Amino acid sequence: MTLLKRPAPFEASGTLLSRRALVTAGGGAAAALALGGFPAPARAALKLDITSGTPQPIPIAITDFIGEGEVGRGVSQVVSADLKRSGLFAPIEPKAFVENITNPDQAPRFQDWRVINAQGLVTGRVTRQGDGRLKAEFRLWDVFAGQQLLGQQYFTQPENWRRVAHIIADAIYERLTGEKGYFDTRIVFIDESGSKERRIKRLAIMDQDGANVTYLTRGDDLVLTPRFSPTSQEITYMSYGRADPRVYLLNIETGQREIVGNFPGMSFSPRFSPDGQRVIMSLQQGGNSNIFVMDLRSKTTTRLTDVAAIDTAPCYSPDGRQICFESDRGGTSQIYIMGADGSGARRISFGNARYSTPVWSPRGDIIAFTRQAEGRFGIGVMKTDGSGERVLTEGYHNEGPTFAPNGRVIMFFRDPAGSAGPQLFTIDVTGYNEQRVPTPSYASDPAWSPLRS
Repeated sequence: MTLLKRPAPFEASGTLLSRRALVTAGGGAAAALALGGFPAPARAALKLDITSGTPQPIPIAITDFIGEGEVGRGVSQVVSADLKRSGLFAPIEPKAFVENITNPDQAPRFQDWRVINAQGLVTGRVTRQGDGRLKAEFRLWDVFAGQQLLGQQYFTQPENWRRVAHIIADAIYERLTGEKGYFDTRIVFIDESGSKERRIKRLAIMDQDGANVTYLTRGDDLVLTPRFSPTSQEITYMSYGRADPRVYLLNIETGQREIVGNFPGMSFSPRFSPDGQRVIMSLQQGGNSNIFVMDLRSKTTTRLTDVAAIDTAPCYSPDGRQICFESDRGGTSQIYIMGADGSGARRISFGNARYSTPVWSPRGDIIAFTRQAEGRFGIGVMKTDGSGERVLTEGYHNEGPTFAPNGRVIMFFRDPAGSAGPQLFTIDVTGYNEQRVPTPSYASDPAWSPLRS
């Protein structure tokens, strides 16, 4: 094995490690692994086209990572599960494997993998270093071209092996699709337990695959609409205590909480601006609610709408120049877009339905929404000018869409008629690959984090 670049050692602390620390700890790229005679080519024969239609999943073989027993197997299993959940990859059952990989530093017998129709192959190893850290290495192979496409290694503390697995899955996803992955992310949501008459709602956070659930509040107060900061380890959310609803900021690394501001009346639907420096929300005054934005540094508040209607659920465009929001100023709940300063509001939804909870895609090209018509709730998307509306999934009660950071997948919650409580689901923006996300109890109001830095 030729080591082209070796990351400097680092000492991890706590559970919230940066991707940079896991990968390099020195500001450089991840260490690349290559075998003599099998260089990583500039252009790979194996690549998945996800720009049109419904792509055919790539058959891929992911072998158990050599070394460290259950941890090595666990890494390969998490990588396999991540890629399978995306709907873009079809991991092959290990019992079909012909070759038993015992040394990932040797080129595989490609013919053995061609006969089981594997187009991609992932091999790897996990070893414990003298200082107690784990080193995880992997290689991605193009089976039919007989070439190594990617090889990297990572260092971390043993308890963070799952996160390394997510980062490996992201690297494979990006190499084969050309898009950033979304597996090294987290979801903040409302955990719901107890009967519907005495429901306890707690703020919770977990990995995007449902692992590592942590509770951020105890359930003493009702909590709603958590949202991630795009630039820091903070979330904003609403809390109903003994007084009127308040908007809070919570640092999920330190646990420190602060009130965004004391406003007259009730506040709703807080969300960060793309630069993380402002929080936009709606404030109720009398029978109306309007949209306000607060600068988190100066604590100054600016009113953006002033109409005799209900304006709520504001969300910035990724460039921060526009805001989409929900309003009944035209008689029914519809989606509008305006400038970031509140100017030029215009309606963009015109279907025979009520539209709510709009959220802008990280790519900037579409807006997701909840659509209610004839007792059915749909999760859909439309272009930012209102054209190209598509309903991705329908049911008795679907609500609260949130985008993965690459804009490819939407998470939402569903609370069907007669059910004991809501559950989380994901669906591809093309409208296929709907899957339930496992949670310890009932769950609602999901919000997807950015890709962890």
